Amino acid sequence: MTGVPPADSVPRGVARVGLGLGLVFAGIGHLTFAREEFQAQVPSWFPVDTDLTVLASGAVEIALGTALVVLPRWRVAVGLVVAAFFVVVFPGNVGQWLEHRDGFGLDSDTKRLVRLAFQPVLVAWALWSTGAVKALRARR
Repeated sequence: MTGVPPADSVPRGVARVGLGLGLVFAGIGHLTFAREEFQAQVPSWFPVDTDLTVLASGAVEIALGTALVVLPRWRVAVGLVVAAFFVVVFPGNVGQWLEHRDGFGLDSDTKRLVRLAFQPVLVAWALWSTGAVKALRARR
């Protein structure tokens, strides 16, 4: 997947850059103004220090978001990695719901459950906006 990916449409490009900028913003939040809020998403059973987890995931989000914006030639590979990242952090969202932890205005089980439904949307957004689904189909 290092070759030139399928042509990028304007809506896909806008969606890709928007997702990238959103990831950069969230990553900056992990490191600064929303650090405590993000700590609520780290499950109590996770074996790594909560603050270290938040800082590391913030750095990863900044790197992935930046890659989505500035590496269009690699957008398919980056899209697959971003989608995988959203899958990997999903247990944190489940943990927040199961442990009834407040964060980002998610102060009820209903709100936390609704948020869980949004995670597959992020996965789909990463795959669609980067042309990853189209590229994978073309390889078959």
